[in-house]
Amino acid sequence: MLEENTNSNKTDEPLKSPQGDIAFPKKEKLTNKKVFEALFTEGKNLREFPIKLIYLSTNSKEEFPIKVAVVAPKKRFKTAVDRNRIKRLLREAYRLNKPFIFNNIEGNFAFIFLYLGKKAPSFNEVDAAMKKLLEAFVKKEFHEKID
Repeated sequence: MLEENTNSNKTDEPLKSPQGDIAFPKKEKLTNKKVFEALFTEGKNLREFPIKLIYLSTNSKEEFPIKVAVVAPKKRFKTAVDRNRIKRLLREAYRLNKPFIFNNIEGNFAFIFLYLGKKAPSFNEVDAAMKKLLEAFVKKEFHEKID
């Protein structure tokens, strides 16, 4: 007979931290194909090597103000293992820096983080680039001075 683990958190509530919500739930992922295509045709972009941010303001009244997708190119990374690791690093860097962006934006946006490097990165490289990229986004879109 299997016992249920009563200690596990089986609610749909995201994890919380002192800085705010740092989970990356499915509802925050960009799944709308039309918005995804519009990002590549109409989106603005910023670069902080090895990451390129493509973003677009949306009119949706979603629970999360930002919908996110991550991309690792098959042309440069032939094996799925390498692409998945890069995407996992991009998602984790975004997730950890999410409280900063949520506290400094107004409106709804769709983001695509595209990896530009030719070799697999370390987490520290991705995290540093993500911080600079998100700061540049806030500065460009909202003209705020970041300390």
